[in-house]
Amino acid sequence: MIGLWRAAALAVAFVFGAIGLAHAAGAFAVGACGAYGYAFDYTQIAQARAAAAHKCSGACKIVGELRHGCAAFAIDVKHPCGSFGWATNPQLGKAENASLHRCYQFGGRDCVVRAWACDEKG
Repeated sequence: MIGLWRAAALAVAFVFGAIGLAHAAGAFAVGACGAYGYAFDYTQIAQARAAAAHKCSGACKIVGELRHGCAAFAIDVKHPCGSFGWATNPQLGKAENASLHRCYQFGGRDCVVRAWACDEKG
């Protein structure tokens, strides 16, 4: 009887684990003058990339893919058409810090995180 319960518990854990893995794809796109688009919790990375590009206004480029992680986009708030930075990382705080660092590294003076996204497990 205990073996049956263990088997049932393992089956339930497997099903819920598979559901979590099914929605673990995302993407982040950036463009000129602070334009951005993101998509998360898609079943396939190609779908996420297309959705992120569609949400970004203007000529945008996919800069990161999310798989159990986060992405952040920082701009110079006083000069949004100037410096910017982006980063992906399994942890949101680290992605935000790296995007700010890149914004400052490329000449930004008043950089702020403009957008961020995490997929289901990020």
